[in-house]
Amino acid sequence: MKKLKGYIRLMRPANVVTAVADALAGIAISGYLLTEGWNSPVPIILLCISTIGLYSGGIIFNDVFDADLDRIERPERTIPSGLISEKEATVFGSLFFLVGLIAAYFVGNITVILAIAIILACLVYNRWAKHHSFLGPLNMGLCRGLNLLLGVSIISTEVSQWWFLAIVPIIYIASITMISRGEVHGGSKKMLYFAAVLYAVVITSILFFAQTKGDIIITLLFIIPFAWMIFKPLLRAINNPIGPNIGKAVKAGVIALILMNAAWASVFADWKIALVIIFLLPLSIILSKAFAVT
Repeated sequence: MKKLKGYIRLMRPANVVTAVADALAGIAISGYLLTEGWNSPVPIILLCISTIGLYSGGIIFNDVFDADLDRIERPERTIPSGLISEKEATVFGSLFFLVGLIAAYFVGNITVILAIAIILACLVYNRWAKHHSFLGPLNMGLCRGLNLLLGVSIISTEVSQWWFLAIVPIIYIASITMISRGEVHGGSKKMLYFAAVLYAVVITSILFFAQTKGDIIITLLFIIPFAWMIFKPLLRAINNPIGPNIGKAVKAGVIALILMNAAWASVFADWKIALVIIFLLPLSIILSKAFAVT
């Protein structure tokens, strides 16, 4: 039972829920839910399975590649504690990648290409890019941007129309990745202020599309709690940039992705679909109390 819990800890289940929200937001952006979505849910289910597999695989390999560093900085983690070996974790992560690819295969060719791109982006980040001050955050953001497009690929032709929307989660996740480097030893106020600026850019971008395409009042119902959830701990970290405060800001930023994805759904679909995504928020919060987010 203890080992089973160790495997679950490797997956970061609270984070996996946010990845599902990414895919659902992408599906909403594609317009699928406004046409045949409710009559043909199989592709939606397959995309949720695919993103669960791809995200879990990526986060497991993150711990595999970080094993030596974690033995020094975070010896309580699953691999350095000896609960799960590096070999077992490698097999576990590979199985999730395989599940993600197989599920993508049954959706379509573009989905498979995006799934492969996500796997490559995850492995490049885990092995090389994460320690680079610029490429690391950009690479991590790319993983999330591709995950949004994975959902859009439910209608393959829509990917070429809306690919640039992936820039928004790239910016958002890049900012979280930048500040996360201060979780252990503390961070700099300059970096935290820069993250606040990037957060503002993300919110402005979503509101721009809400103004031009959707109902900005409805979108504000999701954007306001999103802004509160990410800025409150970030401001606390700016006032006192110690490791625990930065860790809370990172945790809130990751979970708040669900609210951001609900906002996307309110822009491109309607408030009812956005509410479906919102229902994932309490699940992610509950899981975050039982399993580490970072």
